[in-house]
Amino acid sequence: MAEPYGQARPDPGLAHCYRHPDRETGIRCARCDRPICPSCMVSAPVGYQCPECVRGAAATARATRPRTIAGGSVAADPRLVTMILLGVNVAVFIAVLGAGRSMVIDLGMLGHAIAPGAFSWIGVADGEWYRLLTSAFLHEEIWHLGFNMLGLWFLGPPLEAALGRARFLALYLISALAGSTLSYLLAEQNQLSLGASGAIFGLFGATAVLVRRLRQDFRPIAILLAINLVITFTWSNIAWQAHIGGLIAGAAIAFGMVNAPRARRTLVQTATCAAVLLVIAVACAVRTAQLLG
Repeated sequence: MAEPYGQARPDPGLAHCYRHPDRETGIRCARCDRPICPSCMVSAPVGYQCPECVRGAAATARATRPRTIAGGSVAADPRLVTMILLGVNVAVFIAVLGAGRSMVIDLGMLGHAIAPGAFSWIGVADGEWYRLLTSAFLHEEIWHLGFNMLGLWFLGPPLEAALGRARFLALYLISALAGSTLSYLLAEQNQLSLGASGAIFGLFGATAVLVRRLRQDFRPIAILLAINLVITFTWSNIAWQAHIGGLIAGAAIAFGMVNAPRARRTLVQTATCAAVLLVIAVACAVRTAQLLG
């Protein structure tokens, strides 16, 4: 039978790469023993492996990697994100000391008000949406910063270890947004507020959900939360709206994260965060329409 001109025919007596039949080779995959050419060889601890075996080993490693109760990766340092957040809050506090109250007015939570010494409107209703988040990193008094950072250091690491870094960060930031949003919705339009309290109360809510999920003693966190709620509603100059908004959001997000079915874990967790963000967006839109209508 005639052969096509110029086409190499593998020699059946020699080994040829299973992916490139026209290339002779003396190397075989250390896992599946199939012959592989230099283009297909991947260095392994012992010998070489073919691309398929390398991908299979990586998939197996990902599937068997230890996971947290919420499906996050188990980190060597379960306090990294907590320490970064704490550092950011302290750094912003130092910046406020240097810049003065102007920085607080520019970045604090404010619904709709006339700028001091000017004839222009400022606030979330006037397009300054960043205030919903930047206000959660602002503190003017050392005691205010100290109480919030103490709460972050106490509640953060256990939650970060249980949820994983990415999920913990999402919990913190969305709780902060929810606290600012409830302040925007219910507080006086010219009330200036600031502080990480909304995010910290989000951690309180998440801790309560996690403790119930793990069937641990619920009394310590219940007592601590009750004390903080009493302070919230009895002390003056406290934006209780931010505390309650963060608490509700944190509990809702944590519930979705720790109770999501394993087969659809990422989908359910993403949908939970998206649902809370949607509520935040709708509430902000409603309040903006009220203030500008």
